[in-house]
Amino acid sequence: MTRRIPSPSEIKPYLRVRVPERRGEARRLAKSQAMVDVERLAKRRVPRSVWEFVTGAAEYEVSLAENRRELDSVRFTPRAFGQVHKPDTSTEILGRPAPLPLILAPTGFTRLSHHEGEGSVARAGRDAGVPYCLSTFATTSIGEVGKVAAGGRNWFQVYLMRDREITLGHLAQARDAGYEALMLTVDTPVAGHRRRDFHNGFDVPPNLTARALLDMAVNPRWVVDLITHDPLRFATLTDAGDRRWTNTGAVVESNIRPADIAWLRENWDGPVIVKGLMNVADARDSVDAGAAAVVVSNHGGRQLDRTRSPLAVLPAVAEAVGDRAEVYVDSGFRTGSDIAAAVGLGARAVMIGRPYLFGLMMAGERGVRKVIDIYRAELRRTMTLLGTPTIGDIGPAQVSLRATRDRSPLST
Repeated sequence: MTRRIPSPSEIKPYLRVRVPERRGEARRLAKSQAMVDVERLAKRRVPRSVWEFVTGAAEYEVSLAENRRELDSVRFTPRAFGQVHKPDTSTEILGRPAPLPLILAPTGFTRLSHHEGEGSVARAGRDAGVPYCLSTFATTSIGEVGKVAAGGRNWFQVYLMRDREITLGHLAQARDAGYEALMLTVDTPVAGHRRRDFHNGFDVPPNLTARALLDMAVNPRWVVDLITHDPLRFATLTDAGDRRWTNTGAVVESNIRPADIAWLRENWDGPVIVKGLMNVADARDSVDAGAAAVVVSNHGGRQLDRTRSPLAVLPAVAEAVGDRAEVYVDSGFRTGSDIAAAVGLGARAVMIGRPYLFGLMMAGERGVRKVIDIYRAELRRTMTLLGTPTIGDIGPAQVSLRATRDRSPLST
């Protein structure tokens, strides 16, 4: 063919320059199409010490990597003639309808990620119809969350105290604020050793050491937001609780047994969920003691290092107790296809913690909403391509695990 000089009208279609119409928070939201985008943008919004507190794990972080590696080993087997146009992602959680098999897990010190904190997460959960669980180590009080997210499915996560009167006080506050359920965490007899926090000099409230000040200097907006809003504190605990970050074992019960689950059942009118189980025997004991649900979890790799991935343990637990209690799972779930995998292996719902904190860092409450939207869209797309019209149609025929040593592209 002979070369020629094109006319301006012929060149014009190739010169479509997109002029940015959005700035700041709106632009970050628009650019976030997957959790990897949210995570990348979130990292720029907080000091390094806060980022590593959220993303880090115990010891050498073997469990952290294993959690994601196991999820990446999932393989799907779709039905070629089974695709559906509008899959139904709804399920039941604690006997009530839920639009997604998703729960917003308890996370401590949430206002470190964004000054709006737990209240914004609870509101986003309420408006999406998914449960939100407030941590004992929250930076917003039980009553305040119940007020700002009235009508939501609010749960309270219990760290059982040695002084049971403290725990009874927490239960009374949760009852008065209309909370639906309790979640007893049982995998924290002592706090896991998180080396990143030690090296960063991390503490709550932040210590203004020279290193901390240098760290914060690159995020002045975060600092301004922190110091111009209510002081950062443990809102659920008394003043003495401020000493508990470094000495948790001094006040939190470190010798939990099934009888403690039964004690909670006697002192609480609603369901009790037990979180932090990694074997079938503990799951059976929990359900025998009255648990309405159990959470297969290694605390996101933040407690005992070198544990197996919860996903690897999930099928056995679901088989053992799934006919008597609901089974949830957490630790490392980053995509809607991860949720489909968990459901296919026996979970009623998946709990997420770090992902919604990334959304909070990125854009406050709107960021949390964006994260939920991402999971919903990805789950729908996965179900459409799998050929599963409803959540109940996802099972072992569609989901399997295989051994892999590949490094995960989603590892944190």
